[in-house]
Amino acid sequence: MTHKDAGHYAAKHPRDTKLDSRIAEMVKQKISNGKITCAAAHKIGSELNVSPIEVGVVVDLLEARISECQLGLYGYGHQRKIVKAAENVSPQLKKAIEKSLVNNHLSCFSSWEIAKRFGVSKMNVCAACETLKIKISSCQLGSFR
Repeated sequence: MTHKDAGHYAAKHPRDTKLDSRIAEMVKQKISNGKITCAAAHKIGSELNVSPIEVGVVVDLLEARISECQLGLYGYGHQRKIVKAAENVSPQLKKAIEKSLVNNHLSCFSSWEIAKRFGVSKMNVCAACETLKIKISSCQLGSFR
């Protein structure tokens, strides 16, 4: 969604989409100034044993924004994104990223898996993608495709 769509996040979903009250209760507790952090949304999913996208739908239906993307891509105030290109990318990391591409994009989920496998931060994987000119797609919370 673009900035002109701000405040109309529920419109991304069919009109008959139901609000999960269990998720909504926890999301409401974590919303501050109309925003919930990516980390808090993921934690709710883990605690309730639901998928991140289910939490993301509730966040949208509550017309809140996801902030502080754990990949550093969005939600950091006026800066918007904070991830910077890596100075260098190891051949092993490059190979892992390239092997996981779908339509020349790396999914958010795959970037997290690669970070875990290599024992690096999620933002480091995203920084490598910045250097390699690879776009991240398919936010696990549904913030971007």
